[in-house]
Amino acid sequence: MSAAAILLAAGLGTRMKSRLPKALHPLAGRPMLNHLIAACEGVFDRIVVVVGPDMPALERAAAPHVTVVQAERLGTGHAALQAAPLLADFPGDVAVLYADNPLISTATLERLRAARAEAGLALLAMRPADPAKYGRVLRDAAGDVTRIVEFADASEAERQVGLCNAGVLCAPAADLFRWLRAVRNDNRAGEYYLPDVVPLAVEDGKRVVAVEAPEAELRGINSRAELAAAEAEVQTRLRRAAMDAGATLIQPESVVLAHDTRLGQDVTVGPNVVFGPGVTVEDDVEIRAFSHLEGCVVRSGAIIGPFARLRPGTEVGARAHVGNFVELKATRLGEGAKANHLTYLGDASVGAGSNIGAGTITCNYDGFGKFRTEIGSGVFVGSHTTLVAPIRLGDGAFTAAGSTLTRDVAPDAMAFGRARPTEKPGMAAAFRAARRPEPSPETPPAPPKEKA
Repeated sequence: MSAAAILLAAGLGTRMKSRLPKALHPLAGRPMLNHLIAACEGVFDRIVVVVGPDMPALERAAAPHVTVVQAERLGTGHAALQAAPLLADFPGDVAVLYADNPLISTATLERLRAARAEAGLALLAMRPADPAKYGRVLRDAAGDVTRIVEFADASEAERQVGLCNAGVLCAPAADLFRWLRAVRNDNRAGEYYLPDVVPLAVEDGKRVVAVEAPEAELRGINSRAELAAAEAEVQTRLRRAAMDAGATLIQPESVVLAHDTRLGQDVTVGPNVVFGPGVTVEDDVEIRAFSHLEGCVVRSGAIIGPFARLRPGTEVGARAHVGNFVELKATRLGEGAKANHLTYLGDASVGAGSNIGAGTITCNYDGFGKFRTEIGSGVFVGSHTTLVAPIRLGDGAFTAAGSTLTRDVAPDAMAFGRARPTEKPGMAAAFRAARRPEPSPETPPAPPKEKA
C-alpha cells in the first residue's frame, strides 16, 4: 500500500530566540527538516511539507518535495489539514510528523506503518525519563489507545502514566482528513490540535494502537538546550557508525562528524578533529589532532595535520602530507606531494611528488577575482615563497627561499624573486642612537630619590 507523509514545519521556534525558522536549525551540519525528510524518503511515496508564511529558505530546504503554506498558525491539526487538497484522492495511508522531531529512524517509521495495517490509527509513544508535561497515552485493558490527555488536563492518576504521546500518527488518508475537519478548537488556546483525532477515531469504532520507540528518537526540540542534547545524540550515532565501519577514533567524544562524513577502513582520527559537511576520507588515512575538514576528499594513505584546515573544493592525493598550520582551499595536492607546515594554498593544483616549503602562500585574490596557481610534478618550492596568481611552475622547477614570483617558471628552471641584500656598516648603532640615546660611560648614575 502506498503512503504519504505530512511534515509540519511552520513553527517559528520562539523559544529558540532566533530569526531562523526552527526547522532549519542544523544537526550535524544538516537542517532538522532534512534529517526527517531523509528518514521519510525510505518509507513514504509522497512527502508534503507544511511551512509558515514568508519562509522561502524552508521551501528551498524541502525541495524537491512539495510545500504548502499555513497562512494562520491555528494549531497542529489545522496545519496538517493544509495538506488535504494535495492528497485529496490519495489511496493509501498518511502519516503526520513534526520537523522538530528530526531523530526518528526509518525503522521506527516502518513499524508505525506496519502497526497501522493492523488498526485504524497508529501513533508513536515513548517512556521518557522525565515525563514532564508530555501528554499521556491512555489505554484500555486490551492495550488499545482510548485517548490522549494533555498534562494540564490530566488527573493525578493519569499523570502517573509513563507512556507519553510523541505526536506522530498514521491513518488512511480519507479517515484522517475527515477527522481533522471534525476537530474542534474549544480549548484555552483556541487551536486545533492533532491528537484530538484519537477520540474521533475511537468514536468511529476504529482500533487505535501505540508503537513505542526510544525517547532518543522521539524527543522534541524547542530550545537551544534541547538542540544541543539532540546534537549529542546524533554525534553518538555517527561516531558509533564510523567505528563499526572500521575507523579508529582515538578520543571519540571529542570528534565532531557531519551527517554525510564518509570514513574508510583503517582511518585514524585524532582528538578534537572537526568534519564539516561533504568530506570523504579513503582507507588508511591519518588525521591528526585539531584539524578541520569540510567539502573535501582525502585519498588513501594521506596524512593530515595536526592543526590543518582543508576547505571546500580540496582534494588531497594518495600518500600526500598536509602538515601543521597548513590551509588548503579549492586545491588539488597531487599524489605524494607535501605541504608540511605554515602554508596557504588557495585555488591551486600541485603535481605529484612536489614539496611546498614552510611559509609558502598563493596570492589567489586581488580584491575582485580569484586566480589559479599551477605547480607541476616534482617541483621544489622554497620556504617563504609568495606565488602571485595567475602563475605556473613547470615540472621539476625550483624556487629560491624567500622569493616573490609574478611570472611563470619553466620546467627544470630555478627561479629567484628576491632583492639583493645590502649591508651598511655601523648603521644599526646609528639608528639606535638617533632614537634612544645611550648614557655616556663617564656620567655617573643618578642617586636614588629619598622617600618622603
